[in-house]
Formats: sequence, structure tokens, C-alpha cells
Amino acid sequence: MSLEIGVVLPTSTPDPARPILGDVRASARFAEELELGSVWSTDHLIASAPILDSTVVLSTAAAVTERITVGYAVMLLALRPVAWAAKQISTLQYVSGGRVVLGVGTGNPAHGDIGWRAAGVPFRERGARTDRALEVLSDLVEGRTAQIDDSEVTLAPGAPMPPVIVAGDAAAALRRAAAYGDGWACVGLSPDAVAARLEELAALAADHQRPAPAVTVVAPALSEDLGEAVETLAAYHEAGAERVILAPTEHGWQRDYEHAAALRSAMAGG
Repeated sequence: MSLEIGVVLPTSTPDPARPILGDVRASARFAEELELGSVWSTDHLIASAPILDSTVVLSTAAAVTERITVGYAVMLLALRPVAWAAKQISTLQYVSGGRVVLGVGTGNPAHGDIGWRAAGVPFRERGARTDRALEVLSDLVEGRTAQIDDSEVTLAPGAPMPPVIVAGDAAAALRRAAAYGDGWACVGLSPDAVAARLEELAALAADHQRPAPAVTVVAPALSEDLGEAVETLAAYHEAGAERVILAPTEHGWQRDYEHAAALRSAMAGG
């Protein structure tokens, strides 16, 4: 069964009472040693708990590894000027040897709007800003001239555009994934719900003459029993998922990564 398992680097947490800030270098190296598929960093300027800068985190992870995919889960593209975001993405793609996956989202309202106000970006405009950024992002990343407002902008050097995974289960996010995404990410949906969304995404993508986006499931609900968890992962794969990203737990990243590796091995029949 070919289902990639990724893990989140210890750089933030959704629980303000339990901040998870750990050794990025050691955790990235350990994930690669365990032959996991990918490591991911969350992204925000000001969240409900301490959080590290995603591009710095992923650059650090890339610098101490050779093979593992490094991914944004997810970049708040609208929080930055698009040319600056493109420069960060293209540079990370360059220094990592083409190992980047770019998750894109519009932000969890649970964090409030203080980060957006601090960046001078209207919170209510984040969806429209994300769409406008995605329209020009690949040209900017790959070093082609793009029109930004009244300026023609070319960034150099360019780099191959990484796969784009659009996150979110709202109608606007599904439309965005169909129009711009190579993939779509959801948080914790059941296998049946994933299958239903994939049908919807395929229809939306066909309107743009594009294939249905590949599916990444973040924080799937898994039993602590290894066999039951493998059955659930098999159901996700059957529903059309190509990747899962396991959420951090109270056990710490070392134990979380070892559990992820055990799941990977069990799915492979090892």
C-alpha cells in the first residue's frame, strides 16, 4: 500500500497550554533516519501559542537532511507580499534540492486577527488575496515575469515550482484547490468524507480542464492500537488519499515519529 506518512516538526501547537518547541535539526534528521516521507512546519506571524517562522524552520530541516520532503502546512500566503513569499519559496526549493511541497491556506480563525493586523493585512480580504497570489506565484517562483499591480516583476534565480496543496474544507477552499492546486488538504475528515470531497473536487477541477487534486489528510483520528490504525490508514488510501500528516501528541516528537515509522512498516508488511 502506497500511502506517505508525514510528521509535524516541533515548532508550534494548537494548544496554548502545551507549546511544542523542540530541536528542529534533531527531529528532521530522526524523521529521515526512520524513512518517513515528509516533515512539515505550521505557519503564522502571531498564533494562539508560540510558533517559529516556517521558512526558517524548513530551511534548517533541509540543511540537515538529504532526501525527505519539507513542507509548509500551511503557508498563509496572503499574510505576505506575494513577491516576498515567492522569493522565500524559490530559495527554499533551490537550497533543498527541489524537496519542497507548498501547502497554502487562509488561516484558522481560532488564532484571531492580531497577526493579520500586525502585518497590515485586512483579515477579511485573506481569501481574495490568496487567489490573486496563486495566479502569479508560479511565474514568480520559476523566474518568469509577472504583473503585480502596475509593475512587471522578475525574480532571479528561479526554481522549479513546488507542488501546491490548498487546505480547507469550505466551498471557497475547494474551488481554490480545483483551480490552483496540485493537491488538497483537510484536517481530520473521515475516509468516507474524503471520498465525497474528492468526487466534488474532480467535478470542480474538470471545469478548469485540470485533474482532481491529490489528497492529504492532516491529523487523522487513529487508534493507539497499531492494527486498527493501519486499517484506518488503508481506508484513507482506498478513499483516495496519497498522504497523511500525523499530529503531535503529548508523548513528544521522538515517540510520535517512532510510532509513525511503525505504521509505515506495518502498512508495507514489514
